[in-house]
Amino acid sequence: MERLHKVMARAGVASRRRCEELIAAGLVKVNGRVVTEPGTKVDPAVDRIRVGGETLNLSPVRQYIMMYKPRGYITTMSDEKGRRKVTDLLKDNTSRVYPVGRLDYDSEGLLLLTNDGDLTYALTHPGRRVPKTYQARVAGVPDPVKLKQMEKGLPLEDGLTAPARVQLRGEREGNALLEITIHEGRKHQVKRMCEYIGHPVMRLKRIKFGDLRIDDLKPGQYRHLTGDELKTLKEKSGLEK
Repeated sequence: MERLHKVMARAGVASRRRCEELIAAGLVKVNGRVVTEPGTKVDPAVDRIRVGGETLNLSPVRQYIMMYKPRGYITTMSDEKGRRKVTDLLKDNTSRVYPVGRLDYDSEGLLLLTNDGDLTYALTHPGRRVPKTYQARVAGVPDPVKLKQMEKGLPLEDGLTAPARVQLRGEREGNALLEITIHEGRKHQVKRMCEYIGHPVMRLKRIKFGDLRIDDLKPGQYRHLTGDELKTLKEKSGLEK
């Protein structure tokens, strides 16, 4: 017998913490019964587990996909508003995969999807410090002092942000294009950082995750990672040395 949230994470649903949230929200059923305690013991060989209406495949073929998430799609498995999900774009993929982390509904860019729970956990664990780089079009043009504040750390409501790399990449019509690299995964972090310095985000795009770059992918397009890319990603996350 194993704890439910660990079984879900190993199957690639999400990080263990996110799996606990899904269970607590009543989105998980075991043998037809809603379970809300993450520590519930299950037998993966016998019990039937459903997450967000989908039956969990506990022995899937491992899939590693890089997608250009378009704006107007959610990265959660279900939505009471009926909005489009990123998994709806995977027309020819036979294995159930799950997003690694999140990109907001109105954000776009590089998104990883996999059913490898160990990799998901490693990439989203704050201690692994896997970098993520964003392009943020912000209102107005921040002065160098504010950019330096962002780099050193900002006192947001959930604590001081870790040091970041922030570069001014250009200006257009009185608004700036910033390139921001962070190692944390706080909710809406880049947006909150920009809001804090008085230059709210108008448009946000993730262009890099670890050493992976969005490159020539267009919104809605995706491809499977190469063997070398997967090896490098695992090394970056600490799974391989």
